[in-house]
Amino acid sequence: MKKQKNIRLSKSVLDTKEASALRRVILQDGYLGMGQEVRLFEEELGGFIGREAVCVNSGTAALHLAVMSVVKPGDEVLVPSLTFVASFQAISAAGARPVACDIDENALFIDLKDAERRLTKKTKAIMPVHYSGGVGDLRAVYAFAKKHGLRVIEDAAHAFGTTYHEKMIGSIGDIVCFSFDGIKNITSGEGGAVLSSDQQVMDFVKDARLLGVCKDTAKRYQGQRSWEFEVAHQGYRYHMSNLFAAVGRVQLKKFSRFAAIRKKLAQRYHEQLKAISGVELLQRDYNTVVPHIFPIRVKDGRRDELRSFLLEKAIETGVHYYPNHWLEFFAPQKMILPVTERVYGQILSLPLHPDLKLTDQNRVIKAVGDFYGPK
Repeated sequence: MKKQKNIRLSKSVLDTKEASALRRVILQDGYLGMGQEVRLFEEELGGFIGREAVCVNSGTAALHLAVMSVVKPGDEVLVPSLTFVASFQAISAAGARPVACDIDENALFIDLKDAERRLTKKTKAIMPVHYSGGVGDLRAVYAFAKKHGLRVIEDAAHAFGTTYHEKMIGSIGDIVCFSFDGIKNITSGEGGAVLSSDQQVMDFVKDARLLGVCKDTAKRYQGQRSWEFEVAHQGYRYHMSNLFAAVGRVQLKKFSRFAAIRKKLAQRYHEQLKAISGVELLQRDYNTVVPHIFPIRVKDGRRDELRSFLLEKAIETGVHYYPNHWLEFFAPQKMILPVTERVYGQILSLPLHPDLKLTDQNRVIKAVGDFYGPK
């Protein structure tokens, strides 16, 4: 019997254009660190989104520096438990305490009623996470933040290209962070970006990504560096390299095509799976949402059974994510987040990436149908 082709959950989608860009930086430019290529990528990102962007070497670094820019050690940040551990690690790395919050049942977005119960005098910020590319009721988050005097740090790692009330995510809002790792909506190999209209935040991030060296960014853009300098606060080696930026610039040019494919695949999943009674779909408007992942909710405690069934048919799946309030490092005391815990037991992400062929997607859809079909 012929072995079935493995259908990957996610993958990097690159070709000779990215290879040529890397070759140019390596052989022609001759400088691999942070320089003109990073400046150009930041300018192109800023032009695409509509606001200044500062690039760093990962989405986690973006979140870390964003948190550092507005909170102090000992402060608390409200964050949904259903997110990748990077959100929590970024907060704790800044010396702050991540306060795990529950999510709402429909959008899987931070539950503001639960968040309000967790407010203390130490609460200084809220970090909504744009799970799978959807943004929930973002206006309500900003109203909540205004009411309680909080800064907002949007973890938009999943939401590059998504729009909200006709505005692109990143173009508005307090502080917005993106990830460009290998499987995101665009990649720079590794990388991330911080966007804000708060110039103090942006200046802080520019310095902090270069070990805190004041105003070193301008020198780097010119292919130079500072030899005598001042350092006013803690910094990290978080700058983006010209290699990463070269890949990112090519990927940005491809984004409209990538986005169209992601939307089409998500819409096809939604149309083909909505009639299956054992599956519940997230409510997303794929006219405005560019999905990073496609999670479904598997009812009746059959998530792991379906996952094993699909794996037997050479179909990869994922579980996004293990609740952070169950992790020893972030759970100094026992807490119960009922919606998060229920959803975690149901969620299963199906393959989604720009290289997923319709024939392969049909295989996935058929396999899910077969699982629920007559035995």
